[in-house]
Amino acid sequence: METITRTKIVDVLKSVAFGSTVNVKGWVRTRRGSKQVNFIALNDGSTINNVQIVVDVEKLGEEYLKPVTTGACISVNGILVESQGKGQNVEIQATEIQIYGSADPATYPLQKKGHSLEFLREIAHLRPRTNTFGAVFRIRHNMAIAIHKFFHERGFFYFHTPIITASDCEGAGQMFQVTTMNLYDLKKDENGSIIYDNDFFGKQASLTVSGQLEGELAAMALGAIYTFGPTFRAENSNTPRHLAEFWMIEPEVAFNEIAENMQLAEDFIKYCVQWALDNCHDDIQFLNDMFDKGLIERLEGVLKETFVRLPYTEGVKILEEAVAKGHKFEFPVYWGVDLASEHERYLVEEHFKRPVILTDYPKEIKAFYMKQNEDGKTVRAMDVLFPKIGEIIGGSQREEDFEKLRTRAEEMGVPVKDIWWYLDTRRFGTAPHSGFGLGFERLLLFVTGMANIRDVIPFPRTPKTADF
Repeated sequence: METITRTKIVDVLKSVAFGSTVNVKGWVRTRRGSKQVNFIALNDGSTINNVQIVVDVEKLGEEYLKPVTTGACISVNGILVESQGKGQNVEIQATEIQIYGSADPATYPLQKKGHSLEFLREIAHLRPRTNTFGAVFRIRHNMAIAIHKFFHERGFFYFHTPIITASDCEGAGQMFQVTTMNLYDLKKDENGSIIYDNDFFGKQASLTVSGQLEGELAAMALGAIYTFGPTFRAENSNTPRHLAEFWMIEPEVAFNEIAENMQLAEDFIKYCVQWALDNCHDDIQFLNDMFDKGLIERLEGVLKETFVRLPYTEGVKILEEAVAKGHKFEFPVYWGVDLASEHERYLVEEHFKRPVILTDYPKEIKAFYMKQNEDGKTVRAMDVLFPKIGEIIGGSQREEDFEKLRTRAEEMGVPVKDIWWYLDTRRFGTAPHSGFGLGFERLLLFVTGMANIRDVIPFPRTPKTADF
């Protein structure tokens, strides 16, 4: 086969170099046609759109073309021509086809028909080859680029926080332990506690649940930083919104108070949504048409509106009034409750009909590091609530007062001896500062319109599931 430099299909489809010879390589989506002429839809992952290959069967040989079935990988040399058919501007008249790898139609699971998302999770190693997951994972890449661009353009520094940690910033009990010890022969002391002397780190270590505490240290030196990395929660939550391994973005900014923190969160999400609409148009259009007819409208809606700033106390009043008027919630509403996703969605979808930033939560239901308000009852927390998702961002102004922070940590059972280094930032040159965490996959749920968080990460990790 003559060697011609490969052109990606995304570029071929834009080309107007009619009459020139091109080479494309990719996987066959479909092949149809008659004894005389075949049409192959070829995709190489660079775009959701296929290029049509027109094949003169007699010229290339019917027997030779037999292995060119759905899923097979081929290389095609051919002449770029204007397309006669609807839906595409160009097609390729094949002069040579090389078969790299066939895919037996009897055993290749992705035949030309609709597959359920549940079934595709069972073949997560092959699902990126479907239109749906090609679209989702291209969008996932674009969102990562947008996140780095947003922060870089605003003078933030990307800061790497540890994945293995000996501190738990969210409260104990939901961490995956990391050890080199032989679990079949654990040495224990007379109280039955495990002796970590021979372990790699010489003490109990876990996979991180958040990079926030270390991020705060960096903000106290570099001014404005963000983390973007994997985080792990050993919660036994088998829901469409929870993963045991997910990615998190956590900006932390010195001298920002809660109002600036809310503005940063709003600007950040809007930037990401705008980027998706500008750079992933074909993929979003496909997901809009196939899965969620209101997707594009919802994305554009978020850009148009200013997010509501709503104190928790007022939010609870609105929900209590809804109950009084006969609205049925599965979970009770009262001041002091940690709102459920149905409550959050009521505020966003029914009451305000736009995103809501809920602030000033009761201190009892929030983490030890959040700045306390003058009322002694609430803290400067903020949760950004979105349609269809509920909470997409959680953050706060951090408590910068050493005594208040230490006292609150003790009250909430966080061992001060484990976070001495964190408390040091309040002993040496403390400053007001704020930050938040955005679950990357939650953002992707919103941008793609997918209903289950397992469908926006390549290999989901959930209770009893760590396949591939």
